[in-house]
Amino acid sequence: MKDLLLITPPFTQLNTPYPATAYIKGFLNTKSVSAFQMDLGIEVILELFSKKGLTDLFSSNSQLPTPNSRRICSLQEEYVNTIDSVISFLQGKTPSLARQICSGNFLPEASRFLQLDDMEWAFGTMGMQDKAKHLATLYLEDLSDFIVECVDENFGFSRYAERLGRSANSFDELYQHLQKSPTYIDKITLKILNQRIVQVHPKLICFSVPFPGNLYSAFRSAQFVKNHFPKIKIAMGGGFPNTELRELKDERVFEFFDFISLDDGELPLQLIIDNEQLTIDKEYKRTFLLENGKVTYKNNSIKPDYKQSEVGTPDYSDLLLDKYISVIEIANPMHSLWSDGRWNKLTMAHGCYWGKCTFCDISLDYIKLYEPIAAKTLVDRMEDLIAQTGENGFHFVDEAAPPALMREVALEILRRKLVVTWWTNIRFEKSFTVDLCILLKASGCIAVSGGLEVASDRLLELIKKGVTVEQVAQVARNFTESGIMVHAYLMYGYPTQTIQETVDSLEMVRQLFELGILQSGFWHQFAMTAHSPVGMFPEEFGVIPEHNVITFAHNDINFSDKTGINHDKFSFGLKKSLFNYMHGICFEYDLQDWFDFKIPNTKIPSDYIVSCLEKEIDFNIKPSAKIIWIGGNPISEPFTKSKRGQSWQMMQLTFHNKTNSFEIALELEKGEWLIELFKKLNTFEGALMTIQQIKVDFESKFIDFELFWHSKSLQILKENGMIII
Repeated sequence: MKDLLLITPPFTQLNTPYPATAYIKGFLNTKSVSAFQMDLGIEVILELFSKKGLTDLFSSNSQLPTPNSRRICSLQEEYVNTIDSVISFLQGKTPSLARQICSGNFLPEASRFLQLDDMEWAFGTMGMQDKAKHLATLYLEDLSDFIVECVDENFGFSRYAERLGRSANSFDELYQHLQKSPTYIDKITLKILNQRIVQVHPKLICFSVPFPGNLYSAFRSAQFVKNHFPKIKIAMGGGFPNTELRELKDERVFEFFDFISLDDGELPLQLIIDNEQLTIDKEYKRTFLLENGKVTYKNNSIKPDYKQSEVGTPDYSDLLLDKYISVIEIANPMHSLWSDGRWNKLTMAHGCYWGKCTFCDISLDYIKLYEPIAAKTLVDRMEDLIAQTGENGFHFVDEAAPPALMREVALEILRRKLVVTWWTNIRFEKSFTVDLCILLKASGCIAVSGGLEVASDRLLELIKKGVTVEQVAQVARNFTESGIMVHAYLMYGYPTQTIQETVDSLEMVRQLFELGILQSGFWHQFAMTAHSPVGMFPEEFGVIPEHNVITFAHNDINFSDKTGINHDKFSFGLKKSLFNYMHGICFEYDLQDWFDFKIPNTKIPSDYIVSCLEKEIDFNIKPSAKIIWIGGNPISEPFTKSKRGQSWQMMQLTFHNKTNSFEIALELEKGEWLIELFKKLNTFEGALMTIQQIKVDFESKFIDFELFWHSKSLQILKENGMIII
């Protein structure tokens, strides 16, 4: 028996749990509140995609509306016989099956496999395991298509009935849908939910609803609890209510939920729990409830929210960590990070340190209130999670990870000699120098994703992104050359954007990929949200919003741009060109070739990005800059050098790193001094030495530090493990 049951409703991800319930469970541990958590989504998927699940699925279906569904049905025995083996392979339990999957004639194939003729070339550099994962993913997507066509039109692996939740200003449609009989997927969901409630016997059930695609299942599950376990209280929190339910007015919502809380969930949830012991003087924090038959927003507690240092380490216990499945939808290594592999999810900082982008919901607390976590605390949590989950991969899910904190986390990882792999979201700001990127790589960083948005300096200024195209190019180059993959979020259709700017933006993107400094990207069309500066002050951005009466969800706002441009028509061409650029082809195509309507010629010079990268970098280094050495200790060998009858003692230092070896030669005394310096720099203990401190130490024994610092030998060291930050 537990006090709380924490649930992520179907569906989010297949490869790793969405972290919200783990964060809350970690907090509840600090308050000695017992809780059980479950990812209802992965449990439904595993039940559905099993030998028994497919047998029941095929036997329950009688309508076959398309040739594709008829083909899949005719191959049902093949699907039933292979499904358990495929799921086991995607869970990482039977890697040897990859050869059989790749050899052909093992998996039944339907319409999804038709794209293989176009995709086969893309797997030339991918290993057999990844190729097998991709083929197995197509196999599952064929089955998903069958479910959508014949069983449940709302099914999707990472969302369910998303249309019903996406900016539904009125609750009417969703409410009407909930009056219908449960669907096939609902029945599986509710059976599993019932078993877990009987097992856990909770007093309070909390649904974390991150996305519109989780909303319907959360309501359907809450409805089931109300009907069959009426004494259990039900609460909702998470990303969806935080952004979309801030203007909630419809009383019918509380036929399903007792409480809906906004923003950071720790204190609101603690107060809901504490209130169960009270009859009067109840305090709430940012919580909707029904009072005297009316929706009431209660925020009468004066208690402050918990600091990030006080919320505890996320706790992934109870979740079926060994049963998540890794899928690869497309042959792009950066895209696969979202769906392949088990990642422990953490946050470096609450909120966004920049907090100015005009398309972003910067008025909401989850972005507006910035609070970083101390690097030591963060790495403590990393070690705790490694011990708990057995996984050393981390996805930091920040809006934009702060560069200074990334640096401190990297140093702390190196101090502790942790072997971890991590990736995160960033802003392409100039503080990501070559040396900082090398340091991040040394600590285990493998990839970053950041918003280039519209590759136009005019629009970047309007967006208040705080970067320029030139700056993005230089930072992307720094990451790429250090061995860190770079993914760019790209935007089109921003208010006042002209057709010329869209074409020029595409040309910028083409050049970035052709030069190899971007490895991945994704175009999305601008969407105006209610809590962004564009949504709150549309007249300043030349857009005319469509205002509806809000009684339920409110986030996306329909609008018309005063330019009158139909940006929708660019979608296909932008995405098709990017698909090819990501695979390193078609850079020679004229931009017009991607569109079936006339576009203007680009005004961007063909060498624009090259010229950005060739600009001289300011090499002036502040005396307070810190020095780090990650190149290891050298092998020293004294020798005598003679010239014109003069002889003097020298020292040869030979360095071996992971990929190569190199040598430098110095005067004996300077070589001995350098070896001692390396010992100090290599420990990462205490405060890092600054250039000024090293200069003082050097000049206590020798003269002219500047001449030594700019010597050929030191230049070789700077290129092979000496980092200046």
